[in-house]
Amino acid sequence: MSETVALTKDLIARNSVTPVDAGCQEVMCRRLAALGFRIEPLRFGSVDNFWARRGDSGPVLCFAGHTDVVPTGPLEEWRTDPFVPTVRDGMLYGRGAADMKSGLAAMVTATEEFVARHPAHRGSIAFLITSDEEGPSVDGTKRVVEVLNARREHIDYCLVGEPSSEHRIGDTVKIGRRGSLSGRLTVHGVQGHVAYPQLAENPVHTLAPALSELTSRIWDQGNEFFQPTTFQISNLNAGTGAPNVIPGELRARFNLRYSPVQTVDQLKATVEGILHRHGVRFTLEWYVSGEPFYTPPGPLSSAAIEAVREVTGITPKLSTGGGTSDGRFIAPMGAQVVELGVVNATIHKINESVRLEDIDVLHKLYYGVLRNLLG
Repeated sequence: MSETVALTKDLIARNSVTPVDAGCQEVMCRRLAALGFRIEPLRFGSVDNFWARRGDSGPVLCFAGHTDVVPTGPLEEWRTDPFVPTVRDGMLYGRGAADMKSGLAAMVTATEEFVARHPAHRGSIAFLITSDEEGPSVDGTKRVVEVLNARREHIDYCLVGEPSSEHRIGDTVKIGRRGSLSGRLTVHGVQGHVAYPQLAENPVHTLAPALSELTSRIWDQGNEFFQPTTFQISNLNAGTGAPNVIPGELRARFNLRYSPVQTVDQLKATVEGILHRHGVRFTLEWYVSGEPFYTPPGPLSSAAIEAVREVTGITPKLSTGGGTSDGRFIAPMGAQVVELGVVNATIHKINESVRLEDIDVLHKLYYGVLRNLLG
């Protein structure tokens, strides 16, 4: 068993459901400290973070990731205990196997190999690790970046270890993400008896035409690098539970994943304009969880592509698809940001897993990026 697989199993065995870290960062920090990294624990609220750096000059190549995992879901649906790493048919099973404890392990062991071979490497290697990526993402990477900005500490290149691959490891490198704008909508009506609708105002009926327009609307065509903007309802609730009562209120949650061809203000104005046009009486709270970001071709993406080609023989697709990531907090620092990790087919699912061989391939990919940029 390789060092990277062993470390992955050690991390999976720690029940680190967000925002709990369960000692994962202590394991990582101990190994990094042995390499000469300066370790800086940064705890905000209930969230554990750390910033570690080896070297004093630029460029700074930062590995970014998270030790927290999503809840397991129904335990009876797991074939094995989600926090007992289990190997079966060439796969390693456990919560966080793909998202993203194998990525964390590969970062650490690749750095160990690189420092052993290049003890006087140029520039600096850094780690920015949080236990608040799967949760609110308030006291995690976002807060650490604020600390770094306050003391004018810069990141040139950031490799995020999210599971970016789609079918085989290395087939996709993320070079950006769409923005995420959410709304908490309350539609106001008048409660009444279903037999006397003239004395009530049904918020479900009021919203329906506006909702039809919102969900069928073509928001934009995206651009060369980004998919079109999408609108999705995630929660919709109304009614008292009684079959003969017209509800007096409807509550809905929705999300817009938007490309840079839109702005937050444009999206807000469009949604509110459609609601007003259809006569909806409403209250609407908005939440921006991430602005879109994009890393144009440059040294970091070139280093990642070259590493993938050398290790796997394939040329990765460059993508901005999928959800958002903590890269959204790091990119505004002026850093080039890419995401490269294992296959994402089972992330957040029951029986999450990763191919054993992919864990060692990921180690080689991260080592290749280090060598290409700092060797």
